[in-house]
Order: sequence, then C-alpha cells, then structure tokens
Amino acid sequence: MRKKIIAGNWKMNKTPSETVTLINELKPLVATEDADVVFCVPAISLTTAIEAAKGSNIQIGAENMHFEENGAYTGEIAPNMLTDIGVKYVIIGHSERREYFAETDVTVNKKVLKAFEHGITPIICCGESLTQREQGVTIDFIRQQIKIAFLSVTSDQAKTAVIAYEPIWAIGTGKVATTEQAQEVCKAIRDCIAEIYDQATAEAIRIQYGGSVTAASANELFTQPDIDGGLVGGASLKPDFGKIVNYK
Repeated sequence: MRKKIIAGNWKMNKTPSETVTLINELKPLVATEDADVVFCVPAISLTTAIEAAKGSNIQIGAENMHFEENGAYTGEIAPNMLTDIGVKYVIIGHSERREYFAETDVTVNKKVLKAFEHGITPIICCGESLTQREQGVTIDFIRQQIKIAFLSVTSDQAKTAVIAYEPIWAIGTGKVATTEQAQEVCKAIRDCIAEIYDQATAEAIRIQYGGSVTAASANELFTQPDIDGGLVGGASLKPDFGKIVNYK
C-alpha cells in the first residue's frame, strides 16, 4: 500500500519570518501518520523552514536545483547545498520553470539524476496545456515527458521518486481536472513506468495530482486508485491545507 504524499509548493511567497509563522500555524493542522507532508519553500527560507519544522512530521523541500555540483552559475543552487542543510525533496520540471526559465525535458532529466545521486527525492512534474488537451494528445505528451525524465534512472531509484501530474490549464486558475481526467492520466503515467521498468516499480512509485487542489476536492481525488496525494499551490499557504492533508 503506497503512503500518500501531500506537498505544498509555496512558489515565490513568504519571507523567512513569515515562513516561521506559517509553519507554526500549520504544524498542528497537518499532524498525521497517514501521509508524508512536505513543504517546498523558496530557497531563501529553506534553513528557516527546516528549523521551524523540527519536532513535527513536516519535511522540507526545495523548489528547484541545478544539475551541476558547483561552478559559474550565478543564482543557482547545487544539490550538496541542499543536503548540507537537511533538504529531503526537490520539485523538478514544474511547468512554471519550463515556461519562464526555459527548462526542457533534457534539463529535467539531468536534475533528476543529480537529485538521486545526492539522496534527494525528486518530485518530477509533468502536465499538458489546454491546447494539447483539446487536440487529444495529452497522454502522448505526458508519456514523452516521463520517458525522458527517467532516462538512465534505475528501477530502485524510480521506486522512490514522486511524480506530480499537473495539467497546466489548472494551475492557479481555480479550474480542476475532473476526477476521471486526473485518474486517467495518473494511470497512464503508472502504465508508462511499468513499460519502462516493470509492474513492481510502477506499483511502488507515488503519483500526485496538482492543479488548484482544495479541501473540497481532495478526498475525491486522493482516493482514486492511481492518485497518491497532491502537489498543492495556493491552498498550501492557508490553514485549509490542514483539511487537504487530513482529507478523509
């Protein structure tokens, strides 16, 4: 039985001091043994967040990471910088990174491999645009993203990965894919992993749904057979995140 994983993607929100306030507010609301709870916060707040989360069930993740160990990459963060302060997860390939910062399937793969090399669990994002969905190429597009992201990743590594399916048209728009749409794509992702590796690997990997998840939609989404939790945006910055984590 796969343990649910519910992660908050804070994006470019909250100063370090505001981070402490929010984590202290959310600690009692997200306390559960039924799901892994991850807060992915801006880089400037990572150390603060790790300190604030001590003694709780909250784990801290980064929102991005470079695929090189060090070098002349002004503004970037190396994987060992994350592990040195205790970061456990990193979001890789979010659609906003792809759209605004020119990330590609190839750079996503490089980052995934580097995350595994350093013992960081990657939350690998995939998702289609509204045009792609309307043209009926959603599954083909998602399969391409997954196949490239997992290039040269071993089966043992893949079993520990997290995949986040986020239809781009549902991110921050208030629109949510129907339960049937979300389950269909998450199952297709699991089938793709089974093709790349085997059924055991596909059964082990955890697949999240993301895209305007709310307390009202969480239960129906997270109880689908191939949806193992969520990558939550705006709602993760509010007390309602507790209701999403405790969706049952």
